[in-house]
Amino acid sequence: MSDDCKSERAIHVKIEEGTDERYGTYPEKRAAEDHVRHGFVVIDKPRGPSSHEVVSWIKKMMGLERAGHAGTLDPRVSGVLPVALGDSTKVLQGISHEDKEYIAVMTLHGDASDERIREVLAEFTGEIYQRPPVKSAVKRQLRTRRVYSLKMLERDGRYVLLDARVEAGTYIRKLCYDVGEVLGVGANMRELRRVRVGCFGEDEAVTLHDLADALYLWKQYGDESLLRRYVKPVEYMVKHLPRIFIRDSAVDSVAHGAALAAPGVAKIEDGVERDRMAAIVTLKGELVALAKAVASTNEVLKMERGIVAKPTRVIMERGVYPSAWPKGKDGRNEGRRER
Repeated sequence: MSDDCKSERAIHVKIEEGTDERYGTYPEKRAAEDHVRHGFVVIDKPRGPSSHEVVSWIKKMMGLERAGHAGTLDPRVSGVLPVALGDSTKVLQGISHEDKEYIAVMTLHGDASDERIREVLAEFTGEIYQRPPVKSAVKRQLRTRRVYSLKMLERDGRYVLLDARVEAGTYIRKLCYDVGEVLGVGANMRELRRVRVGCFGEDEAVTLHDLADALYLWKQYGDESLLRRYVKPVEYMVKHLPRIFIRDSAVDSVAHGAALAAPGVAKIEDGVERDRMAAIVTLKGELVALAKAVASTNEVLKMERGIVAKPTRVIMERGVYPSAWPKGKDGRNEGRRER
């Protein structure tokens, strides 16, 4: 698990500022319908259906026009499938490239000692070359992928239980085959389960039946407790990103796609770095945009003017907060002031 998932970051106040309760909503206080439309759920995908089929069932079950998933799982693979609901699909780019962790059963085609297996697994830790399998959805070009750890957990004869923590886009089936080639005995992947995508692990995954039960309790009895436990706010999707809290007066300009300038920053978390992704949020904690930082946390705290971050994906709808831009005679914004 990334260090970004393990602990809360320190928040530094740049300017003491309150928020107007008339605008926006604290994420945890959204009405149930809005909570779902701006929601995110970690599904424990069963073996059998494709990832797209699972998402299609969820859309139908929840009455949504849009839903999407991060990191496709083959039909024969089970495990963690992050699903964004409604407007939250805009945030998928923020987690689609996160590291993955898998538990796999590798079948050896010949005999090899535990010591030799561990030696070969160690050789595959680090940057490796991979060509996607014949049955894959991408062009079969040789490419590099990083294997952060590859360990043997258990062994029963020729069945080897592996734990693999890898860069997104790494093919575990191909990894097992290549390990077998280096061992000189051959090998194939027998079973595979994904146990983590970025910060989201199987301990928080729910089944489709769990989700259906939560929806039933909400729609039939008005009991939202289980629904809110399973479906998280969209802000939860980007908990691995450092946050930049902005003043109410800056929200609408960022919602229109404007770059965030230093005067618009109220608070900022540790971990904001130049050219890295950050989450721009309101003082209520609502996600406004994903952005590429132009300055680090320490630099932002010292800045009086200049650009702090440039949105790469706007999440919040326009008009949720009042505009601070000057208006022309036609009622349109004349320009963007630094906020």
